Amino acid sequence: MKRRTFLVGQPSRVEAVLRSELEVDRAEAIALVVRGAVYVDGRRAKDAAARVAEGAKVMVVLEESGAAVTTPSVKGPKLVVLHEDRDVLAVDKPAGVTAQPTQGRVGDSLVDLASEYLKHQAGLVHRLDRETSGITVFGKNPRATSLLAAAFREGRAKKEYLAVTLTGLPEAGVIELPLSKDPSRPGRWRASDKANGISAVTHFERLSDDGTHAVVALFPQTGRTHQLRAHLMGLGFPIVGDRLYGGAGVGRCLLHARRLSIDDLHLEAPVPEDLQRYLT
Repeated sequence: MKRRTFLVGQPSRVEAVLRSELEVDRAEAIALVVRGAVYVDGRRAKDAAARVAEGAKVMVVLEESGAAVTTPSVKGPKLVVLHEDRDVLAVDKPAGVTAQPTQGRVGDSLVDLASEYLKHQAGLVHRLDRETSGITVFGKNPRATSLLAAAFREGRAKKEYLAVTLTGLPEAGVIELPLSKDPSRPGRWRASDKANGISAVTHFERLSDDGTHAVVALFPQTGRTHQLRAHLMGLGFPIVGDRLYGGAGVGRCLLHARRLSIDDLHLEAPVPEDLQRYLT
Protein backbone atom coordinates (compact mmCIF):
# COMPACT_ATOMS: atom_id res chain seq x y z
CA MET A 1 0.00 0.00 0.00
CA LYS A 2 1.32 3.44 -0.93
CA ARG A 3 -0.01 6.35 1.09
CA ARG A 4 0.73 9.93 2.05
CA THR A 5 0.04 11.52 5.44
CA PHE A 6 0.28 15.21 6.27
CA LEU A 7 -0.94 17.76 8.82
CA VAL A 8 -3.24 20.59 7.80
CA GLY A 9 -1.54 23.94 8.26
CA GLN A 10 -4.68 26.07 8.18
CA PRO A 11 -8.44 25.44 7.94
CA SER A 12 -9.52 24.54 4.43
CA ARG A 13 -11.71 22.21 2.35
CA VAL A 14 -10.71 18.57 1.88
CA GLU A 15 -10.25 18.94 -1.88
CA ALA A 16 -8.21 22.15 -1.42
CA VAL A 17 -5.87 20.36 1.00
CA LEU A 18 -5.38 17.52 -1.48
CA ARG A 19 -4.70 19.94 -4.35
CA SER A 20 -2.03 21.81 -2.42
CA GLU A 21 -0.33 18.79 -0.87
CA LEU A 22 -0.50 16.34 -3.78
CA GLU A 23 -0.31 18.89 -6.61
CA VAL A 24 -3.37 17.44 -8.34
CA ASP A 25 -6.23 19.28 -10.01
CA ARG A 26 -9.70 19.67 -8.49
CA ALA A 27 -11.23 16.75 -10.41
CA GLU A 28 -8.45 14.40 -9.29
CA ALA A 29 -8.83 15.54 -5.67
CA ILE A 30 -12.58 14.91 -5.75
CA ALA A 31 -12.01 11.50 -7.38
CA LEU A 32 -9.81 10.47 -4.44
CA VAL A 33 -12.56 11.37 -1.98
CA VAL A 34 -15.31 9.71 -4.02
CA ARG A 35 -13.34 6.48 -4.21
CA GLY A 36 -12.81 6.32 -0.46
CA ALA A 37 -9.06 6.97 -0.50
CA VAL A 38 -8.99 9.95 1.91
CA TYR A 39 -9.10 9.85 5.73
CA VAL A 40 -9.25 12.83 8.07
CA ASP A 41 -8.13 12.08 11.65
CA GLY A 42 -8.70 8.40 11.00
CA ARG A 43 -12.21 8.75 9.54
CA ARG A 44 -12.95 8.35 5.85
CA ALA A 45 -13.78 11.69 4.21
CA LYS A 46 -17.07 11.45 2.34
CA ASP A 47 -17.42 15.04 1.15
CA ALA A 48 -14.72 16.82 -0.82
CA ALA A 49 -16.20 20.19 0.19
CA ALA A 50 -16.11 19.43 3.94
CA ARG A 51 -13.95 21.73 6.08
CA VAL A 52 -10.91 20.38 7.90
CA ALA A 53 -9.48 22.12 10.94
CA GLU A 54 -5.94 23.33 11.48
CA GLY A 55 -3.79 20.50 12.83
CA ALA A 56 -5.98 17.73 11.38
CA LYS A 57 -4.14 14.70 10.03
CA VAL A 58 -5.04 13.75 6.46
CA MET A 59 -4.06 10.38 5.01
CA VAL A 60 -4.43 9.53 1.32
CA VAL A 61 -4.16 5.98 -0.03
CA LEU A 62 -2.53 6.37 -3.43
CA GLU A 63 -2.01 2.71 -4.31
CA GLU A 64 -3.52 -0.53 -3.07
CA SER A 65 -2.05 -3.88 -4.12
CA GLY A 66 0.04 -2.06 -6.70
CA ALA A 67 -2.92 -0.34 -8.40
CA ALA A 68 -3.65 3.38 -8.26
CA VAL A 69 -6.88 3.99 -6.38
CA THR A 70 -7.86 6.82 -8.68
CA THR A 71 -8.08 4.35 -11.56
CA PRO A 72 -11.26 2.23 -11.65
CA SER A 73 -10.53 -1.52 -11.91
CA VAL A 74 -12.98 -1.60 -14.82
CA LYS A 75 -14.28 1.43 -16.67
CA GLY A 76 -17.77 1.99 -15.35
CA PRO A 77 -20.78 2.57 -17.60
CA LYS A 78 -22.29 5.99 -18.14
CA LEU A 79 -24.71 6.97 -15.39
CA VAL A 80 -28.33 7.04 -16.62
CA VAL A 81 -30.25 9.66 -14.61
CA LEU A 82 -34.01 9.11 -14.33
CA HIS A 83 -34.77 12.02 -11.99
CA GLU A 84 -32.91 14.71 -10.12
CA ASP A 85 -34.06 17.47 -7.83
CA ARG A 86 -32.56 19.42 -4.95
CA ASP A 87 -32.49 16.38 -2.64
CA VAL A 88 -32.80 13.19 -4.69
CA LEU A 89 -30.88 11.54 -7.51
CA ALA A 90 -32.56 8.53 -9.15
CA VAL A 91 -30.63 6.43 -11.65
CA ASP A 92 -31.19 3.36 -13.81
CA LYS A 93 -28.72 0.74 -12.63
CA PRO A 94 -27.47 -1.54 -15.41
CA ALA A 95 -27.08 -5.27 -14.80
CA GLY A 96 -23.54 -6.30 -13.85
CA VAL A 97 -22.75 -3.21 -11.75
CA THR A 98 -22.41 -3.57 -7.97
CA ALA A 99 -24.31 -1.15 -5.75
CA GLN A 100 -21.22 -0.19 -3.76
CA PRO A 101 -17.45 -0.83 -3.90
CA THR A 102 -16.24 -4.32 -3.15
CA GLN A 103 -12.83 -5.46 -1.92
CA GLY A 104 -10.21 -4.92 -4.60
CA ARG A 105 -12.56 -2.95 -6.89
CA VAL A 106 -13.01 0.80 -6.64
CA GLY A 107 -14.46 3.37 -8.99
CA ASP A 108 -16.90 1.22 -10.95
CA SER A 109 -19.74 0.68 -8.48
CA LEU A 110 -23.04 2.56 -8.75
CA VAL A 111 -22.32 4.68 -5.67
CA ASP A 112 -18.93 5.60 -7.17
CA LEU A 113 -20.57 6.66 -10.43
CA ALA A 114 -23.28 8.66 -8.62
CA SER A 115 -20.72 10.33 -6.34
CA GLU A 116 -18.57 11.29 -9.28
CA TYR A 117 -21.61 12.75 -11.02
CA LEU A 118 -22.57 14.81 -7.94
CA LYS A 119 -18.96 15.76 -7.12
CA HIS A 120 -19.53 14.65 -3.54
CA GLN A 121 -20.50 11.46 -1.74
CA ALA A 122 -23.92 10.14 -2.81
CA GLY A 123 -26.12 8.86 0.00
CA LEU A 124 -26.88 5.19 -0.69
CA VAL A 125 -30.15 4.12 0.97
CA HIS A 126 -30.97 0.80 -0.74
CA ARG A 127 -29.20 -1.76 -2.89
CA LEU A 128 -29.91 -3.95 -5.88
CA ASP A 129 -28.00 -7.16 -6.46
CA ARG A 130 -25.20 -6.99 -9.03
CA GLU A 131 -27.18 -8.72 -11.79
CA THR A 132 -30.43 -6.85 -11.05
CA SER A 133 -31.16 -3.78 -13.16
CA GLY A 134 -33.42 -0.80 -12.50
CA ILE A 135 -34.21 2.12 -10.23
CA THR A 136 -31.83 3.12 -7.46
CA VAL A 137 -32.19 6.36 -5.49
CA PHE A 138 -29.55 8.38 -3.65
CA GLY A 139 -29.79 11.24 -1.19
CA LYS A 140 -27.92 14.35 -2.30
CA ASN A 141 -27.40 15.59 1.24
CA PRO A 142 -27.43 14.00 4.73
CA ARG A 143 -31.00 15.10 5.52
CA ALA A 144 -32.39 13.71 2.26
CA THR A 145 -30.47 10.46 2.72
CA SER A 146 -31.92 10.05 6.21
CA LEU A 147 -35.48 10.74 5.01
CA LEU A 148 -35.16 8.30 2.10
CA ALA A 149 -33.75 5.61 4.38
CA ALA A 150 -36.69 6.12 6.75
CA ALA A 151 -39.15 5.72 3.85
CA PHE A 152 -37.65 2.33 2.97
CA ARG A 153 -37.44 1.28 6.60
CA GLU A 154 -41.06 2.23 7.30
CA GLY A 155 -42.45 0.58 4.17
CA ARG A 156 -43.43 3.83 2.43
CA ALA A 157 -41.26 2.99 -0.57
CA LYS A 158 -43.56 1.06 -2.92
CA LYS A 159 -41.63 -1.12 -5.37
CA GLU A 160 -42.49 -3.09 -8.48
CA TYR A 161 -40.08 -5.54 -10.10
CA LEU A 162 -40.28 -7.59 -13.28
CA ALA A 163 -38.87 -11.10 -13.51
CA VAL A 164 -38.85 -13.95 -16.03
CA THR A 165 -39.59 -17.53 -14.94
CA LEU A 166 -40.46 -20.72 -16.76
CA THR A 167 -44.05 -21.28 -17.86
CA GLY A 168 -46.81 -22.34 -15.48
CA LEU A 169 -46.66 -19.61 -12.86
CA PRO A 170 -50.06 -18.97 -11.20
CA GLU A 171 -51.96 -15.93 -12.42
CA ALA A 172 -51.56 -14.03 -9.13
CA GLY A 173 -50.91 -14.65 -5.47
CA VAL A 174 -49.04 -13.84 -2.28
CA ILE A 175 -45.86 -15.55 -1.09
CA GLU A 176 -45.46 -15.40 2.68
CA LEU A 177 -42.64 -17.87 3.23
CA PRO A 178 -40.15 -16.84 5.95
CA LEU A 179 -36.51 -16.50 4.90
CA SER A 180 -33.48 -18.04 6.57
CA LYS A 181 -29.87 -18.62 5.56
CA ASP A 182 -29.42 -21.81 3.58
CA PRO A 183 -26.94 -24.02 5.51
CA SER A 184 -26.22 -26.04 2.38
CA ARG A 185 -25.19 -23.05 0.23
CA PRO A 186 -23.31 -20.04 1.67
CA GLY A 187 -24.67 -16.75 0.36
CA ARG A 188 -28.09 -18.16 -0.43
CA TRP A 189 -31.37 -17.77 1.46
CA ARG A 190 -34.15 -20.34 1.62
CA ALA A 191 -37.86 -19.61 1.67
CA SER A 192 -39.56 -22.15 3.89
CA ASP A 193 -42.02 -22.26 6.75
CA LYS A 194 -40.13 -25.24 8.20
CA ALA A 195 -37.27 -23.13 9.56
CA ASN A 196 -37.09 -20.26 12.03
CA GLY A 197 -36.83 -17.50 9.47
CA ILE A 198 -37.65 -13.82 9.26
CA SER A 199 -41.05 -12.82 7.89
CA ALA A 200 -41.20 -11.84 4.23
CA VAL A 201 -44.19 -11.04 2.00
CA THR A 202 -44.29 -10.73 -1.79
CA HIS A 203 -47.37 -10.14 -3.95
CA PHE A 204 -47.14 -11.18 -7.59
CA GLU A 205 -49.13 -10.92 -10.81
CA ARG A 206 -48.38 -12.83 -14.00
CA LEU A 207 -48.22 -10.50 -16.99
CA SER A 208 -47.64 -12.97 -19.82
CA ASP A 209 -46.95 -16.64 -20.54
CA ASP A 210 -45.99 -17.84 -24.01
CA GLY A 211 -45.93 -21.52 -23.10
CA THR A 212 -42.19 -21.48 -22.46
CA HIS A 213 -41.56 -18.48 -20.23
CA ALA A 214 -43.68 -16.25 -18.02
CA VAL A 215 -43.15 -12.61 -17.05
CA VAL A 216 -44.25 -11.71 -13.55
CA ALA A 217 -44.66 -8.39 -11.72
CA LEU A 218 -43.47 -8.58 -8.12
CA PHE A 219 -44.53 -6.28 -5.30
CA PRO A 220 -42.42 -6.85 -2.17
CA GLN A 221 -44.09 -5.75 1.05
CA THR A 222 -40.90 -6.36 3.02
CA GLY A 223 -37.32 -5.68 1.98
CA ARG A 224 -35.29 -8.77 2.85
CA THR A 225 -32.01 -9.82 1.27
CA HIS A 226 -32.65 -11.89 -1.89
CA GLN A 227 -36.36 -11.91 -1.01
CA LEU A 228 -37.74 -12.05 -4.55
CA ARG A 229 -35.20 -14.57 -5.75
CA ALA A 230 -35.72 -16.89 -2.77
CA HIS A 231 -39.52 -16.52 -2.84
CA LEU A 232 -39.82 -17.48 -6.49
CA MET A 233 -37.52 -20.44 -5.91
CA GLY A 234 -39.66 -21.44 -2.92
CA LEU A 235 -42.72 -21.27 -5.15
CA GLY A 236 -40.99 -23.59 -7.62
CA PHE A 237 -40.37 -20.95 -10.31
CA PRO A 238 -36.80 -19.59 -9.96
CA ILE A 239 -35.89 -16.54 -12.02
CA VAL A 240 -34.38 -17.38 -15.40
CA GLY A 241 -30.61 -16.92 -15.29
CA ASP A 242 -30.44 -16.91 -11.47
CA ARG A 243 -27.92 -19.72 -11.04
CA LEU A 244 -27.65 -19.26 -7.28
CA TYR A 245 -31.36 -20.05 -6.94
CA GLY A 246 -31.70 -22.75 -9.57
CA GLY A 247 -32.62 -20.64 -12.58
CA ALA A 248 -30.81 -21.93 -15.66
CA GLY A 249 -30.54 -20.14 -18.98
CA VAL A 250 -29.41 -16.70 -20.12
CA GLY A 251 -26.37 -14.77 -19.00
CA ARG A 252 -27.85 -12.92 -16.04
CA CYS A 253 -30.64 -13.09 -13.49
CA LEU A 254 -33.60 -11.54 -15.32
CA LEU A 255 -34.84 -9.28 -12.52
CA HIS A 256 -35.55 -5.57 -13.02
CA ALA A 257 -36.66 -2.86 -10.59
CA ARG A 258 -39.20 -1.13 -12.83
CA ARG A 259 -41.17 1.25 -10.59
CA LEU A 260 -40.62 3.00 -7.28
CA SER A 261 -42.94 5.42 -5.46
CA ILE A 262 -42.02 7.32 -2.31
CA ASP A 263 -44.77 9.68 -1.18
CA ASP A 264 -45.23 12.10 -4.14
CA LEU A 265 -42.18 10.86 -6.05
CA HIS A 266 -43.02 8.31 -8.78
CA LEU A 267 -40.21 6.78 -10.82
CA GLU A 268 -40.02 4.27 -13.66
CA ALA A 269 -37.03 2.65 -15.37
CA PRO A 270 -37.41 1.36 -18.93
CA VAL A 271 -37.41 -2.41 -19.31
CA PRO A 272 -33.99 -3.56 -20.59
CA GLU A 273 -33.78 -5.34 -23.92
CA ASP A 274 -32.88 -8.76 -22.52
CA LEU A 275 -36.11 -8.80 -20.51
CA GLN A 276 -38.26 -6.84 -22.95
CA ARG A 277 -38.15 -9.61 -25.57
CA TYR A 278 -40.06 -11.91 -23.20
CA LEU A 279 -42.85 -9.32 -22.95
CA THR A 280 -43.21 -8.96 -26.70
